[in-house]
Amino acid sequence: MSILTLLTDFGTEDGFIGVMKGVIWGICPDVNIADISHTVKPQNVAEGAVILSRVANFFPKGTVHVAVVDPGVGTTRRAIAARLGNQLYVAPDNGLLTPLIQDAEAQHLPLTFVDLDNPDYWLKSITGTFHGRDLFAPVGAHLAAGVPLEELGTLIDDPVRLEMPTPEKTDAGWTAHITLIDHFGNIRTNLRASEVDTNAKIRIAGEEIEGLVKSYGHRNVGALVALGDSSGYLEVAVVSGNAAKLLGVKIGDVVEIYI
Repeated sequence: MSILTLLTDFGTEDGFIGVMKGVIWGICPDVNIADISHTVKPQNVAEGAVILSRVANFFPKGTVHVAVVDPGVGTTRRAIAARLGNQLYVAPDNGLLTPLIQDAEAQHLPLTFVDLDNPDYWLKSITGTFHGRDLFAPVGAHLAAGVPLEELGTLIDDPVRLEMPTPEKTDAGWTAHITLIDHFGNIRTNLRASEVDTNAKIRIAGEEIEGLVKSYGHRNVGALVALGDSSGYLEVAVVSGNAAKLLGVKIGDVVEIYI
């Protein structure tokens, strides 16, 4: 059985996800659909990119990932599909795949990109406001049903990339950036925890944290802690609390690490 994932900023109350699944099952009835997230902040391509990149590679080889965070729907922005390593992706060409492309390049994995300009694999009627249903869902379904990537359109080699901050090495340690704030208010950065000495000092929003802990339970309730998150990145959290709310930070803010 093939697997297809969905990631969007559509929310769950308006039926948008349900109709996409209906389209997918109408084309590929046996596909197993997994929801990654539908609560990406509206039009926040960078947030969707980070969430997708931290989840996608945990899925089996050949999984089709349909990701739709698409503020440019109905404009001249391209719709694309990609093979990155052994996984397949369908998305608007707005940078949503940037971290995944960078990871694949760093690992010297094969990459193939296609402009989805073959209407044979779209719905017959295309609206200007819901390409998630009309274009991305059917294309993803056809991929899951075994249609070769190259049949979906024209090969390209210039997908749009976001300008995403990268950690910077300093004389004292590192300068990192907040890339994601999760449901619990945990603050995730773009620095690998393996790069941080366990005795380092972490400075964020005027607060200083002494060293890293192995998990939240290694400090008392209410304590501000730093640790490696489930994806291996440096995270700042409050034990049984909300670090983002406590510190008043936002995505893109700086976190300093002193060794």
